[in-house]
Amino acid sequence: MGNVEQARFNMVEQQIRPWDVLDIRVLDLLSKVKRERFVPPGRQSMAFMDMEVPLGHGVSMWQPKMEARALQALQLGHNDRVLEVGSGSGYLTALLSHLAMHVTSVEIVPELHAFAEKNLAAHHINNVTLTRGDAAQGWPGSYDVIVLTGSVPILPEAFQNSLKPGGRLFAIVGDAPVMHADLITCVAPGILERVTLFETSIAPLQNTLQPKRFVF
Repeated sequence: MGNVEQARFNMVEQQIRPWDVLDIRVLDLLSKVKRERFVPPGRQSMAFMDMEVPLGHGVSMWQPKMEARALQALQLGHNDRVLEVGSGSGYLTALLSHLAMHVTSVEIVPELHAFAEKNLAAHHINNVTLTRGDAAQGWPGSYDVIVLTGSVPILPEAFQNSLKPGGRLFAIVGDAPVMHADLITCVAPGILERVTLFETSIAPLQNTLQPKRFVF
């Protein structure tokens, strides 16, 4: 058990803090929610590595530093209602649930939906609604925070329209190999502020909106 805690400590000190994640709430949460319990069987050794963890179906858990950086940027509050597009293993869902009032998490892959459901139930997390469905181009409702866990070539306006005033949207936009993580804030009805946080490249959401592409 000591080796696991040392690995968790090293993850925070060597990967996450150097990426300018200094929010004590986020750092404390990484000790509370045990990442190794959300990775697929046989891949526990990858839980604290600076890499994506494959979940199957073309989906991976983000790098730990990206999870932490997104949480810090979103500045979640106890009254926030969150939409997560892509439940994956349920780990990011669990992190969000500890900081927000309620999380609605939508997963298109039945096997991943079941995996996330099992993991969240094991941790007795009860402020999450897990839903099976395709939310790649939007989902009904209005939210304080929206997180897209897969990339999108272009960001559907539906997500921006679903932000409440003061709401924040985290999305990774672009085509491989060049994508950028954006934080979009609804500063007032119909007025959005967009900040690029960092560059990265991750797998796209299924059925995401595609730009018109020139064909020779």
